Amino acid sequence: MAEAYIVEAVRTAGGKRNGKLAGWHPADMGGAVLDALVGRAEIDPAAIEDVILGCVTQAGEQAFAFARNVVLASSLPVSVPAVTVDRQCGSSQQAIQFAAQAVMSGVQDVVIAGGAESMSRVPMFTNLSFHQKEGIGIGPFSDKIKQRFGVSTFSQFEGAEMIARKYGFSRETLDRFALQSHVRAAKATAAGAFNAEIVPLAIEGGRHFIDEGIRYDATLEGIGAVKLLTEGGVVSAANASQICDGASAVLVVSEAALKAHNLKPIARIVQMTVTAGDPVIMLEEPIHATRRALAKAGLSIDDIDLYEVNEAFAPVPLAWVQALGADPDKLNVNGGAIALGHPLGATGTKLMATLIHGLRARGLRYGLQTVCEGGGTANVTIVEALS
Repeated sequence: MAEAYIVEAVRTAGGKRNGKLAGWHPADMGGAVLDALVGRAEIDPAAIEDVILGCVTQAGEQAFAFARNVVLASSLPVSVPAVTVDRQCGSSQQAIQFAAQAVMSGVQDVVIAGGAESMSRVPMFTNLSFHQKEGIGIGPFSDKIKQRFGVSTFSQFEGAEMIARKYGFSRETLDRFALQSHVRAAKATAAGAFNAEIVPLAIEGGRHFIDEGIRYDATLEGIGAVKLLTEGGVVSAANASQICDGASAVLVVSEAALKAHNLKPIARIVQMTVTAGDPVIMLEEPIHATRRALAKAGLSIDDIDLYEVNEAFAPVPLAWVQALGADPDKLNVNGGAIALGHPLGATGTKLMATLIHGLRARGLRYGLQTVCEGGGTANVTIVEALS
């Protein structure tokens, strides 16, 4: 089968809710990342055959063919098409997999996969409209769906609590993991570990190039004092991912494109998997998806040098490590979404940028990335870093 390569991977530094990136229209933010990606890859923008862009809350400024608007806000030619993908939190990871599939099939040779999300300007659930008609709630879940699964709605927050109960995680365990995320992110930032992947954006008074959500003075006591999201539960805003503004992108090409455009690959895509499971517990699916991906790749968890498992909620990566017998020292080594933020549709390619650059900086080979997703789905992508 033909190979798919990643030539460049970039992201913005995360912006806190109503923080430093709140002044950026999401289309402009995404466009700036596309421009930086193409510039760093040193490829003719006219060679881009498609842009596949993840975005979860497709409403307001992120509505109406959002990916196409991102292209129009960039310096790419108007001849470059684009499409918006919604696989919830894994949207831009799915964009990578769609781009790779196009390249590996021979249909296209040069595709950008990315994501953009301004959670300040287009808050979560803005695209959901709940009305009352004759006492019946009208929303995304029909009565037939609710009856099938015995629920009145599906909640990622309850799913996180269910995982914590199933795997026996206490509040303190989750809080210690959250503290570790901040400590690792702070150390990585101080060491310049993110410099190669971050696209600085102009803001009032300068440029934004440092992730805004990192708490350099975080303590276990401070994290433990944050109110729980569910009475009697263990999950709080402090041991869950931060609301975040951001954009990210990777350039996926064929071997023919490497030669035709004199490009230097930084990674090879080894395996791509997406699976689906229980929509009620919802966030446990990365475990099953990882098992399938490793089996298809002919690899074991011990063969993987670094893991990026999205820290949507602390129980998710902790359960993943426990269930797979993975090495916690290889997990989210530069911190995760608890410290760095989770810009929904941009998270997949954001994590991929961090994973590839992290592997290359350490001289390591294999990386695995997975994201839990609304509805009980999960993507897994395994890459091989190239020097």
